[in-house]
Amino acid sequence: MIVKGMDPTSGIPLYLQVERSLQQRVDAGEWVPGQQLPTEEELGKAYGVSRVTVRQAVARMVDRGVLVREQGRGTFVRDTSLTAGARWVTSFTAELAQLGHSAGSRVLGQTIVTAGEEDLPPEMQLPADSRMLRLRRLRTDGSRPVGVQTALLPLDRFPGLADLDFTDRSLYRTLNERYGLVPREAVETFTVGGVLDEDAATLGVTAGAHAFYVERLTFDAHGPFEHVRSVMRGDRYRVRLALRTS
Repeated sequence: MIVKGMDPTSGIPLYLQVERSLQQRVDAGEWVPGQQLPTEEELGKAYGVSRVTVRQAVARMVDRGVLVREQGRGTFVRDTSLTAGARWVTSFTAELAQLGHSAGSRVLGQTIVTAGEEDLPPEMQLPADSRMLRLRRLRTDGSRPVGVQTALLPLDRFPGLADLDFTDRSLYRTLNERYGLVPREAVETFTVGGVLDEDAATLGVTAGAHAFYVERLTFDAHGPFEHVRSVMRGDRYRVRLALRTS
């Protein structure tokens, strides 16, 4: 299909014209979230421009989070339905449930370590020989990989925790039901980076793909009880915050 409206004499670069047209078509629902776009060659023919021009337009939309490239598969409209809004002290399972999604998990590693072996925040104030559960899990939205989370919890506070199977089991629900724990607050730090080689296959992306790195320290009435590091796929997880002047 030939797309009308490209004007090389308008003074607006052609790649911007293509980008605007593609955005309008996405907004109009011509391509729905998760749907694959035509190839660069097909789009180039439709718009009457070179593949280089199409590649520039698509790259800008990928950078803005509208589209996502998947190695060896093509370019797809990004599914933005998994968007975390106001941040509450909840588990990943509860957070997805609030968004109408079904959370799943697969245990990648469950070991006992000492506090001295881990890079813990000073707020935890644990002796170096304190035993901790190190729980590393793949978190999923349905069957789709979303992130890898590694949680560290002091076993002095939670005896027997290391003996439990956390496959498809909510950690926070377990802490509440077995130990009466009620989380009160958490401090999260978000950074953006590339997925490391060791996580790429697990997350189903290529190494270097965009990701959120999240570090979280969670507190109950007695102080910090959990330190979590997560790497979340940038094409499947977003955070939206409302800002006010006062």
